[in-house]
Amino acid sequence: MNLVELASKQFLRHLKPAHFLAARSKYYAAKRKLEPLILLRNGKFSTADLLQEINSRIGSDVDILMVHSSVNSLFPMYQGTAIELLNGLIEYCGSRTTLVMPAFVFQDPVRQSFASGKQEPAVFNVRRTPSQMGLITELFRRTKGAHVSRHPAYRVAALGPLAESIVRNQEQSPTGMGRGTPFDFMAIHNAHIIGIGKSFQVLTQAHHVESLLGDDFPVEKSQSAPRLITLKDGDELVEMQVGGFQTDWEFDIWKLRKIMDSGTLREWKFHGVPMFSTRAGDVTDALLAAAAKGITLYNKP
Repeated sequence: MNLVELASKQFLRHLKPAHFLAARSKYYAAKRKLEPLILLRNGKFSTADLLQEINSRIGSDVDILMVHSSVNSLFPMYQGTAIELLNGLIEYCGSRTTLVMPAFVFQDPVRQSFASGKQEPAVFNVRRTPSQMGLITELFRRTKGAHVSRHPAYRVAALGPLAESIVRNQEQSPTGMGRGTPFDFMAIHNAHIIGIGKSFQVLTQAHHVESLLGDDFPVEKSQSAPRLITLKDGDELVEMQVGGFQTDWEFDIWKLRKIMDSGTLREWKFHGVPMFSTRAGDVTDALLAAAAKGITLYNKP
């Protein structure tokens, strides 16, 4: 874990949300002041340069491309804009590869009603609630022809030949991660996951195995009380239950470096920008094999 990863982890753990945001703002302000030195060290790159780098790492044999991204982490080296990068990724995927991005929502009145224990049904607007996973994901969610899955937290957006199949029926999974979800679909298909300006700390696929194994997942846990929610999808209203397991064990994504090898979990920097790539199926298979030995990404207190 590098210094930025370590600091981020500690800040998230110990700071209140407002204080964390203030610390992050100071970090970016300092980064702007050091821009000349950063450029001198890392150089510049264009959208075409970045896409060429991605292609050199993952090749063309990709049916699904899941992208985690951070626009802030690209600058000042990146000489384009968020919309240019999005359009470049869409063009890169073309008509053969389906592009997928997280459109997750973690800080929303709907979820807060669950946390407070309120029993009355809440309404989540599938099409209108913005993504909280960064600017590119929100632009993608709004892209003409993009499909979105029905889940109040782990919603995804997809564009391409497999888009409808990927997003279908996620509302039938209380956790949004189990059988029949986008993460399950990607695990059993030829899906590659990349991080652009992100380390694998954001690798949501790592949670797929928890829902797959359920009671057999080897951590001490309890089931959270299910909450009823109404999904509003255009004029359609769909009721679903949201729930999952709770544990006092600490999740530690960095243990994945010991469970997966560097050939299946690849990390590097491109002009100073953190990048990673892996296959969804490799992540799930590795964590299933580890769980069979009693090994997980959780640390017992």
